[in-house]
Amino acid sequence: MSATAGGPDRRTVLDVYLNDHLAGATAGAELARRMVREHDDPAYAEDLRRLAAEIAQDRRSLLGVLADLGIPVRHHKVYAAWLGEKAGRLKPNGRLLRRSGLAVLVECEAMRLGVQGKALLWRSLLAASPREPRLEPVRLRELLERAEGQLRAVDELHRRAATALLSAPGVTVSA
Repeated sequence: MSATAGGPDRRTVLDVYLNDHLAGATAGAELARRMVREHDDPAYAEDLRRLAAEIAQDRRSLLGVLADLGIPVRHHKVYAAWLGEKAGRLKPNGRLLRRSGLAVLVECEAMRLGVQGKALLWRSLLAASPREPRLEPVRLRELLERAEGQLRAVDELHRRAATALLSAPGVTVSA
């Protein structure tokens, strides 16, 4: 995208784009941390701990990119995303006071969306790196590969959760 008369310049576009991704990374890191706390089932626990640690590291990497590019963190976006993740916990789940069995399934789906967006971020920055010497292509490739591994891990967690939940005795799927 090039700047046009009256349109945003590259720096403004990067500021908005990276801060929007930082907001998403904040919500994703919060979701991953909460999943670790609330899903102590051995079938998920170790994979969730690893994913949560990687997602937190990726958020710190994004903060590093912002710093390298001299782009200030827009704290209002970060706080809004943090609050949004908290508000997302209030969704109706068919139970009044406790979590439903659907929680891990729906949360895996939300986590997948976030990781997929993060992979696209790293891919976009990698494409921009030839014209922006402060972006490190080797590091961006590593981050992209890690995100692709995270997608596979989340897909596997989702598969296991769906199998356990939807094939449990007494569960019927209606049309």
